[in-house]
Amino acid sequence: MRRKTTIIILGVLLLGLTAFTILSNINSPIDKAIDKAKIEEKKDKPDKEADKEEEKKEPIDEKEEETEDNVAGKVKDLVTGAVQETVDFFTNNEASVVAIGDSLTQGVGDESGNGGYVGMLEKALNSTEETTVTFDNYGKRGRRADQLLKYLEDPKVATSISDADIVLITIGANDIMQVVKENFANITMDDFKEARVKYEEHLKKIFEKIYTLNPNAEVYLLGFYDPFGKYFPSIKELGVIVRNWNETGKEITEKYNNATYIPTIDLFDDPNVDLFWRDNFHPNYKGYHRIAERVLEYLHKDNNEV
Repeated sequence: MRRKTTIIILGVLLLGLTAFTILSNINSPIDKAIDKAKIEEKKDKPDKEADKEEEKKEPIDEKEEETEDNVAGKVKDLVTGAVQETVDFFTNNEASVVAIGDSLTQGVGDESGNGGYVGMLEKALNSTEETTVTFDNYGKRGRRADQLLKYLEDPKVATSISDADIVLITIGANDIMQVVKENFANITMDDFKEARVKYEEHLKKIFEKIYTLNPNAEVYLLGFYDPFGKYFPSIKELGVIVRNWNETGKEITEKYNNATYIPTIDLFDDPNVDLFWRDNFHPNYKGYHRIAERVLEYLHKDNNEV
């Protein structure tokens, strides 16, 4: 029975990995609404290449313009209600936010062109004249925890962190995928347990490095969501892996007074809404919007506790 379960897990993960790898090498189609935004940006800096690109664009009808307006409006909506008080924390301050990690920090899959949850946060927190919050985004697709730890040695990144008020982290998903790549011929649950131990070691060192550079930084680690649950609800082992790795991240953040774990798994537990990009792994605009709202909620919560 155990062997059968292992084979099922292998098949599912390999299927997802294959789709993920193939789609990673394909340029994402540029939605017309995003094209419109890019064309308008280039009007300030006209050149021959921009003119050529503009000639290739198809006309955008009124419905698509309304969609673009709605997207901008929804990003602004992030600072309404109780979350507005979060912005007050930055008022009259030139605050700095540094985002480090993998493709989720980079914003892969956000078809709206807002740059994923980090880009949405930047737009939301700077939506009023009273606030000036600078963002440095060092996310890179495919990055693992050991690679992020090494990347923190980069002088530019180290300087940004040393000057930061807040550090946001997404890391670990590629560590899980590496287990599949390295053990695809005979993968077991034990392989994920061993990899989780290494992930824990690297994550601890990442936190120690950040606090060595900046003891006063507020660090937020975003947990994993589960891309498997919606499509393979009967294979419980996949959800167990995600929950175990989330628990590891949460336990590490609890060791520090100025570190916070932000759960995201519940945000994607909604079968009635499509929250994933076309690769079924990365969030789409709606998924990233939920993550941005959750991060702002935690910023608001922590600031009220000060």
